[in-house]
Amino acid sequence: MSAASVEQPFDDEEPFSLTAIADEIMERHPGYRVEIIGGHLLVTPSPDAPHARALTGLMIPFIAAGLHGAETEVLQNVGLWLPTGAEDYAIPDLVVVDADIDDHFVQNNCYDPVCFRLVLEVTSSNWKDDLRTKPAAYAEAKVPVYVVVDRKHQRLHVLTDPDGSAYTNHRVHAPGETITLPDTVGSEVTLDVEQIIKAGTRRS
Repeated sequence: MSAASVEQPFDDEEPFSLTAIADEIMERHPGYRVEIIGGHLLVTPSPDAPHARALTGLMIPFIAAGLHGAETEVLQNVGLWLPTGAEDYAIPDLVVVDADIDDHFVQNNCYDPVCFRLVLEVTSSNWKDDLRTKPAAYAEAKVPVYVVVDRKHQRLHVLTDPDGSAYTNHRVHAPGETITLPDTVGSEVTLDVEQIIKAGTRRS
C-alpha cells in the first residue's frame, strides 16, 4: 500500500523531517496511521470492522488475566519509541505496558520501550510490514513478546526472546490450537487461535 502524495511541509532551509511528513499525512487523511521504521514511512488505512472486532476480543483474555490494573495496563494504539532511527516510532494495535508508562514519555506521543511487555498487531492490507519489517524493530527495542494475528494466512505468530534485531523464538499457530503466552507478560494468558482468527474474518 502506498500513501497519497503530500506537499513538502517545510521550507527548503529547514532540516528534512520524516515526522513532519507523517504529521502532514495524518492531517490530510484522518484515520490513517503513520509510523516511521528504519527511516521509512509506513502508512496504514483505517481499520475495518473485523480488525476492530479481533482487537476487542483479544483484550478480554488479557484483562481477565488481571493485566489491566495496578501493575500493568492493556492499551490500544500507544506510540512506541524505537532505537532504529532518530525519528523512528511504531504504534502497535495492542500493548501490555507497565502501569507507570506515563513516567516513560519520550516525545511525539511515544514512550520508551523499556515499559512494554508485549506488542500485538492485527494485520491489514499492509500485512508484510507486520511480518517482515516490525519484528526486527520490536526485537531491537527489546520488547519481550510480539504477537501477530495474520488475517491473510489465518495464523497467529508468537515471537519471543529478542536478540539484536531478531527474535530467536518464532512459533506459528493454526486454528484449533490454544496457546499460553510467556509469563514475562505478567500473568498467564491463554489464546484460542480459531476464535481470534474468526473474529478477524469478514462476515458474509
